[in-house]
Order: sequence, then structure tokens, then C-alpha cells
Amino acid sequence: MAKIGIIGGSGLDDPQILKDARDEIVATHWGEASSPLRHGTIEGVACVLLARHGRQHTLPPTQVPNRANIQALLDAGCSHILATTAVGSLRNKIARGDLVIVDQFIDFTRFRKTSFHDHFEPGAKPSGPIGGTAHTPMADPFSPELRKLLIESARALKIKHHARGTVVTIEGPRFSTRAESRMFRGWGADIINMSIAPECALANEAGIPYAAVAMSTDYDCWKVDEESVTWDQIVAIFEHNVEKVVRLLVATIARLRESPATSDSVRR
Repeated sequence: MAKIGIIGGSGLDDPQILKDARDEIVATHWGEASSPLRHGTIEGVACVLLARHGRQHTLPPTQVPNRANIQALLDAGCSHILATTAVGSLRNKIARGDLVIVDQFIDFTRFRKTSFHDHFEPGAKPSGPIGGTAHTPMADPFSPELRKLLIESARALKIKHHARGTVVTIEGPRFSTRAESRMFRGWGADIINMSIAPECALANEAGIPYAAVAMSTDYDCWKVDEESVTWDQIVAIFEHNVEKVVRLLVATIARLRESPATSDSVRR
């Protein structure tokens, strides 16, 4: 049976969507996770919810303990991870409130741990505390099976969405300059955030199928006929539309329960 890890981003830090919920404070080899793990069920499927920035949104992006978070979900027996995130749009076609089922990332962070492997053992195949090779393939970092289920669910619910999109993850917590925003557009990025790339890379390294639902909240600052993005604007848009994200997660988890994707095993 699948057990789904849900990483909630900005605006979805402490949702009341789990039945029979209980909290567990966990410590890992990499320290404590961002928040206690909230265990429960959704549509009869065991789920574990983790608030990426803490339940009161107290952790800035660079300080999120991504390695501890992924390790905690791995140790909890999660077979899949669904993540949510607020993003800025770098394309006219991606409007405020639109959902994007991400398929590629560009990692523009500089100060974060992006691997579980701090060193290689001399004379041995590179490995680390979680096992497996350190040189993880990353050509298609988001699980095709999970993405397919998210897209099918969004279509069934008639939720406006984009079936693919490239996210560029910046360090933060500041927003982009206009020159940076234009550069990211030139690179082919469709949306921008401060979280997904290191998290996704670590999930892949840990062998956990991972997919992300991004909600567009603003147009970053490349669009000169729009006001520059503010934090209050992001929160307001996400809170107004968060119900769509919750419905999509619930519907996808219900599909996952019956899907062959549940046979994916977590590599140790």
C-alpha cells in the first residue's frame, strides 16, 4: 500500500485535511524536520504531512532543512511525495491562481545542501547514509506516474492548470531583480520559486517518486505593466485559491490508491 508524504508550501502549512491525525516530532541524521510529522489518512490512504517552512511559516527558504525533511519522510515509510508551492509566473499564459504540474527545474540556489552525500568512501562506489549511488540521474526529476495522476485529476475537477512547466528555484528570501527575471525567461523557465529544486533532487536521490503542484500568485517583476510582487500579495492569492490545491491533492491520492504507481518501491 502507498503511504503519501505531503510537503505543504506557503499558504498550505497547516491544513486540516487528514483524518485521525496525530503529530510526531522526529529527529534524523540531519537534524529535526521543519515541523512535526502529521500522520493520518486521506481517502483511506495513509499520509504524512510536513510543513516546509514550519507550521507558522518561521523558516526562510535557505534555512529549510531539506535533507532532514526528506529523510524524515523516508523513515516514516513514505512511498511517494506530493509537494505544493507558491510561484511567480514568468509567462503571460500562466495567470494568477493557475496551477502548474511541474516537469523540470533549474536550480539557481547557492547555499543549500543538495545531496545526502557529503563525501565518498575511498576506493568504494560513492554512497551515503541513505545508500545508493551519489550521481543520481536527474534528466526527468518529477515522477511521470504522479504527474499523470495530477493532470488527470485536474482535468476531472475542471481546475485550470498547465500540464508542464519549468520552475527556476532561487535562493531567496529576496525576490528577483528585473534583469534576473528577464534572464530566467530567456533560459526557458516558466515559473519561479524558492523551494522546489533542492527538495526534488534530494527526493530523487532517496529514491522516492516526487511531484509538485505549483500555484501562480504573481508575475514576478518582468511584467512592467504589473505591480512588483510582494509577500502580502502572494499570501492573499494563495489563500484565495488554496481550496483548489486541496481538492487536487485529495483527488490524486484517491487515484493513487488504485494506480499501478503504488507498486513503486522506495529504494533504501
